[in-house]
Amino acid sequence: MRFAREALPFVLPFVLLAIAGAGFGKPKLAVGAGVLALAVLLFFRIPARREVAESGAVLAPANGVITLIDKVQDDSLGPEPYHRIVTFLSVFNVHVQRAPMGGTVIESTYTPGRKVAAFRADAAEVNENHWIVLADAEGRRFGVRQIAGLLARRVVSYCPVEKVVERGELIGLIKFGSRVDLYLPPSYELAIQPGQKLVEGQTVVALPPKPPQ
Repeated sequence: MRFAREALPFVLPFVLLAIAGAGFGKPKLAVGAGVLALAVLLFFRIPARREVAESGAVLAPANGVITLIDKVQDDSLGPEPYHRIVTFLSVFNVHVQRAPMGGTVIESTYTPGRKVAAFRADAAEVNENHWIVLADAEGRRFGVRQIAGLLARRVVSYCPVEKVVERGELIGLIKFGSRVDLYLPPSYELAIQPGQKLVEGQTVVALPPKPPQ
């Protein structure tokens, strides 16, 4: 298992405290700080994921539970309402995100904001978030919005404009969790439902439209 490089500023103070506790003969301090260092490190874990989905299937960008599926319109994606799959990340979920589809990043926008609870309906509008739009080889657009929440400190994206990503590739993380919204073209057939648990880069959330006979 790997860990995201962003873990260092959060883990290092606890490691140093553990070393200091051991050096000054304070075993309880050393053990407590060591446990905290490990707990924080686990927030930044990057599990290995093996793709088993068919070509063209859309994979979950985040690890967590689906709290809402609806349709919304966004000018970045086009005039039609898109499927939106809202995934809530608890403190126990993996916090890295992966590309749901392969494609080229055509929009990448960071928006500062508040850190209200991610389950609030207005969290996507008022909270700190990062929005990316991917375009596949056929020109279809897919959106991913990383949203900070009550405990999240920062949203991190690895996707500048014009970057080409593969399906399942790491695209960012949310430090200490919170919420990820996935936007899919209306022609895609959803393969998930509210309340379902997702595994990022592995769970199939939608299938492409079937070609005409």
